[in-house]
Amino acid sequence: MMNVHLFVGPSATGMTVPIPDGIEVHPPARRESIRRLTAQHSTPGVILLADGTFHSYPAVGHRELREALESGWQVWGLCSMGAIRAAEMQPLGMRGYGTVFRKFAEDPEFADDEVALVHGLEPPFLPVSEPMVHIRAYLGHLGVTGALSAEQVDLTLDRFKNRWYAERTLPALARHLTDLGHETALAEVRAFGRFRLKTHDLESFLVARPWTLKEAHA
Repeated sequence: MMNVHLFVGPSATGMTVPIPDGIEVHPPARRESIRRLTAQHSTPGVILLADGTFHSYPAVGHRELREALESGWQVWGLCSMGAIRAAEMQPLGMRGYGTVFRKFAEDPEFADDEVALVHGLEPPFLPVSEPMVHIRAYLGHLGVTGALSAEQVDLTLDRFKNRWYAERTLPALARHLTDLGHETALAEVRAFGRFRLKTHDLESFLVARPWTLKEAHA
């Protein structure tokens, strides 16, 4: 049986799709996580990299991912740190998946801090702040529906983009939007799940199971 390893943390919060049997779950990857994993297995398997550390510990390294690829491991990236590394390492054979990955792959100006957030240090790694990529999706929805003007959307994007990522919280967003006259903001952020792109990417990925497809082994 193929050994499959998923590095995940806050991206799994609120997920409604179960992690398939046979996948070994690991905490968010940090520097040397991949090297330690591959050293424990004589036969290459599959690495699914969703979440990784940013500042609390050194981030998972390009070299260890390249070594895994060169050793025959199938390596996928999505959601957060995985999406960043997949976009950077596509030429070396790392595969990417999902909306967040495509943003990094298609827009060189899309910054790493778009997916950064503060979360608990122990399982289930509950998020404390909200990544900018989710806030951006929500504000885009408000602009399309006419709940906010284009100027208000731009103002809010600029204000939250220039905040430290730990201060990008839903209560802060609701207060700001209420000040702009968006009276239902508080109720809407309580149902914010639909805009959590990282979680949706993970759910879709686990349902599609692309690492099991024949073309993934070509």
